[in-house]
This record gives sequence, C-alpha cells and structure tokens, in this order.
Amino acid sequence: MLQNTRNTRNRAAVAPRAADMLECLTFKLGSEEYGIDLDAVQELRPYDAVLPIAQMPDFIKGVINLRGLIIPVIDLRIKFHCKPISYDEHTVVIVLHVDTHLLGLVVNAVTDVIALGALQIKAPTHRARPMLADYLCGIGQIKHRKVSLIDIAHLMSLPELRRMQRHAA
Repeated sequence: MLQNTRNTRNRAAVAPRAADMLECLTFKLGSEEYGIDLDAVQELRPYDAVLPIAQMPDFIKGVINLRGLIIPVIDLRIKFHCKPISYDEHTVVIVLHVDTHLLGLVVNAVTDVIALGALQIKAPTHRARPMLADYLCGIGQIKHRKVSLIDIAHLMSLPELRRMQRHAA
C-alpha cells in the first residue's frame, strides 16, 4: 500500500488542469473521506514516532527526519476535530511537497487515487462543518462517493507551521 508517488508539479491548490481532470489521493479522517491534489504528494509513510516540539498546538505532532530533512507533522484528525484518534497499522503520514516546503499529514488510512472532471467538483458547502470552511476548496463526487477536497495552500499557511519552519531553518 505504501509507495512513492510522482511529484512532477508542485501545485498548492486543488484545481482541474489539463483535459479538465484532477487526480486526487483520497484518505479517511474519522468516517469522512478527503482528497488532496496528487501532484503535491511526495510519498506515503507508516506513522512512526515523531519528535515533539514544545509550545505547539496539539494538532502539530512534531517533526520527523526524512532522509536528513526535518519535516513538520500535523494530525489532520485533531485539526478537524475527528473522533476517536488512534494510531494503528493503518495510520499513514502523507508527505506533501509544495513549492519549497514539506509537510507530513497524519490520516487514518489512504483509500484511493481518483480522477475528477471539472463537472464533478462543486463548491464546498460550509453548513455541515463551518470550522472546516477555510480548509476546503471543493467537494468531489464520483459515483456515490463525496470527497472533501483540501486546500493545501491554506493548510501550509497556518501561522503555527510558519513559526515552526522559521525555528527549523
């Protein structure tokens, strides 16, 4: 299940591109399915111990050393208030590479790679979970599945992550 993925372009936002298709890596957070632009995914790793960083919010788990690079790791399940939070053999860290930054996202499990056409992506509705409004850039629908598409650029711009990256530099 764990594999390196291509990283030909570092795109921060989810948006349809050539031939109006968007490839997304989908994953579970609690009982909900989310997706991110596959081009931003550098690799998938099993969850392993992270080095905690003092005075950070609970969703920032700490940092990992990935072949000599120090990468901040956030647990999206905590950030998005999913319950319950457990770490098991299915827990995965998705390593994203956007512009010059790397970020690890802890998720319950990776589920699929899907291709969405422009007509399958709708504007996000914020009524159900208004606290997530800033982090979603669309809702993808493929057959009977709905996938909340995460705005990676917004996620990467969290003030806590910027502060952490300054200290690591």
